[in-house]
Amino acid sequence: MMKTPLLVGVDLPINDVLAELETALASRDEAVLEAPPGAGKTTVIPLALLDSPWLAGRKILMLEPRRLAARAAAERMAQTLGEKVGETVGYRVRLDSKVSAATRIEVITEGILTRMLQDDPALEQIGLLIFDEFHERSLDADLGLALTLQGRELFSDTRESPLKLLLMSATLNGTEVSKLLDNAPIVSSHGQMFPVKLHYAAPFQFREDVIARVCETVLLALAEEQGSVLVFLPGQGEIRRVYQRLQQSLSHREEIELAPLYGDLSLAEQRRAIEAPAAGQRKVVLATSLAETSLTINGVRVVIDAGLSRLPSFDPATGMTRLQTCRVSKASSIQRMGRAGRTEPGSCYRLWSASQQDSLAAFTPPEILAADLAPLALQLLRWGVGEPQELKWLDAPPQAPWQQAIDLLVSLGAAAPDASANYQLTPHGLAMATLPVHPRLAHLLLVGSRLGLKALACDIAALLGERDLLASSGRPAPVDIHLRLDVLDGSQKAGRQQQGIVQRVRQQSKQLRKSLAQHAAQDPVVDPEHERWAGFLLACAYPDRIAARRRSGGASYQLSNGRSAELPDGDGLQSHEWLSIGQIGGLNDKASDKIYLAAKLDKNLFNNVLADTVDTSDLVEWNNQTERIVMERQAKVGALVLWRKELQQADHSAKQKVLLELVRRKGLGVLNWSSEVIQLRDRVLTLHRLNSETWPDFSDHGLLENLEQWLLPYLQSVSLLSHFKQLDLLSILQSALGWPLPRLLDEQAPRRFSLAKGKSAAIDYSQNPPVLAVKLQSMFGCTDTPVIAGGQLPLLIHLLSPAGRPLQVTQDLAGFWISSYHEVKKDMKGRYPKHAWPDDPMSYTGPEYTRRKK
Repeated sequence: MMKTPLLVGVDLPINDVLAELETALASRDEAVLEAPPGAGKTTVIPLALLDSPWLAGRKILMLEPRRLAARAAAERMAQTLGEKVGETVGYRVRLDSKVSAATRIEVITEGILTRMLQDDPALEQIGLLIFDEFHERSLDADLGLALTLQGRELFSDTRESPLKLLLMSATLNGTEVSKLLDNAPIVSSHGQMFPVKLHYAAPFQFREDVIARVCETVLLALAEEQGSVLVFLPGQGEIRRVYQRLQQSLSHREEIELAPLYGDLSLAEQRRAIEAPAAGQRKVVLATSLAETSLTINGVRVVIDAGLSRLPSFDPATGMTRLQTCRVSKASSIQRMGRAGRTEPGSCYRLWSASQQDSLAAFTPPEILAADLAPLALQLLRWGVGEPQELKWLDAPPQAPWQQAIDLLVSLGAAAPDASANYQLTPHGLAMATLPVHPRLAHLLLVGSRLGLKALACDIAALLGERDLLASSGRPAPVDIHLRLDVLDGSQKAGRQQQGIVQRVRQQSKQLRKSLAQHAAQDPVVDPEHERWAGFLLACAYPDRIAARRRSGGASYQLSNGRSAELPDGDGLQSHEWLSIGQIGGLNDKASDKIYLAAKLDKNLFNNVLADTVDTSDLVEWNNQTERIVMERQAKVGALVLWRKELQQADHSAKQKVLLELVRRKGLGVLNWSSEVIQLRDRVLTLHRLNSETWPDFSDHGLLENLEQWLLPYLQSVSLLSHFKQLDLLSILQSALGWPLPRLLDEQAPRRFSLAKGKSAAIDYSQNPPVLAVKLQSMFGCTDTPVIAGGQLPLLIHLLSPAGRPLQVTQDLAGFWISSYHEVKKDMKGRYPKHAWPDDPMSYTGPEYTRRKK
């Protein structure tokens, strides 16, 4: 029987399902708990299960998606026990931890679990692993669950008792999760939320000014309601602007405190935001989605929801992650509303209409479907998995971002294909995987350590891992990273608003140096203090963001990945031709991005330490502007040209390939199609239609398909577009026929047809069937229709008047003489009396004229 002495006197909804949950975990090794906000699951469940017999004295590990939630949960549980954090209950988050040998419940952030699993795949000391707020579906949570499931399967025989899993969520499709966990039992708590009165607004347009609408609603809620107010906004920029506007509007209200709350604030600043206001005070908390779950913000009974969220979206085409503002899901809107009813009845102001609420998506898409998968790929390769399909997922990683991640790891020297074309981590990649940063930054750190630039590398990696410490004022900050480095080393004084972020970056840099303790300098540079090394290290992390200025003095740069980017007007870096860009942003539908953080790049570094980013090759291509072939040697960094040198001679096959591609692109019209050449082609085409096995296809399609066979040998002298017109196309096509086809061509498709009295007429092969156009009198005595191709194809006879006008078209000449000729004779004889019109044209051999022409 489960013992819960610690929960005596605590009246929380979750208590009603503790016995059911205990039974589920006693009979199965996995369970799913559905419990709405305010049920108490985060702080009650670990304590309630701590003495379970199946736990056998081992630890409980609970994952939280955010640092603030992890600390708050640990502190609340320790308070329930009457202990300090770090005794029975402890926590581990980035830059902070409180655990001891006595700790049995450890609350951690999700990324820490991956590192624990890599060190100990069986999690030998853990009896229960809890995924709290799993509905948020972070990339780290999905990866942690996938690795845990395979680790349990692989090491089930080595453990005395199985590792049990509990997935807890407020809004989740529990059935899908249960199916992933072999139909695990689902335990549902109805929870307890005080009534929340909903206020809907007029329909909200996505591009509408949300700042003004939020501020108006805050002032309205402060007038209509009691207690503190929690405002949900999409991001820091909106929080900053609302804060500034409300400061002016509420400057006379000393009892109201404005408090921002978002992930980049220090833990101390976040704690101040969630603390209850002093007696007689009211608080307006301006928060991102950080405040949706796990946290209870004391004193809040009013929620104002702007209905927007900012989510990262990875674009495989550019290799860049952008933050996109989108509408919240129904699940998120319910979570946000619940914040108003945690401790007493409240109100929720939704800045959209009731009909718009019905159209919201059910859930927020999982991060794994829209994220940069490079960190996941690095950890899977370290785990020994070359393809995501080898693991169990609620949503498998998409193929395009996965391949993009693998390509990045290969370019960083972290992965390489083996003999079976399966990717494996290199020694460099194994070292990268042990560092608690993105693979790009891990590569930067290791390269910096090797070259004796460890301190600078750690400072830059820490700066890139945090929000910009110069952007706190809300005004555009100078782009140069050296200005941030000066603040970090104390040569420039940080402003009052910057003190917290500066301290956090310094602390992160210090921890990174500890992580690199075993990596000593192998090839130290002679001038580690030189300012050029900052740009070099940025180029190591972001080789795809090396940039070259488009024109002297301009602010527009082209990136090595082919995109464009702009410096802010008047920024000091505009005087530099080459940049390394660390932070960049923009919109998917914009051709150019904005540069937020960069350093000047010494071009000379491409000759040594950045030589592996340079690709030198001979280029043979067609220049459409000069209409000539270009042959040059180029050194390129991605899409950027470092230098070029004209070649007097180039690979003959490469030149031929370019010329053939040009002909295929521009068409056969670039060649000299004289009337004689056209007639030759038409004659061959006529015979090809009759016998395609013997006669080649001289149609446009056939010739373009077989340029290599008939045109390629004659392109040695072609360098300009005009040179194509100088080719002897008649001889080229005749040669393409091959012996004995030229002789057969004259026999089977003669240019002219012989008439009586030594005359002849040209045959027009441009039509099908070919046409013989002759004056009617020239055909007297001819009883059968003329044929070609050994008698296979009758010509189409165009019989003309003495003036050359059409009288009859026929392929049955004998039939014409018998029938239609006599009607024609009646019409024409009076008009052309000097011409012969015999009664028996088939046997007539006399002159074409009845008397001599004058």
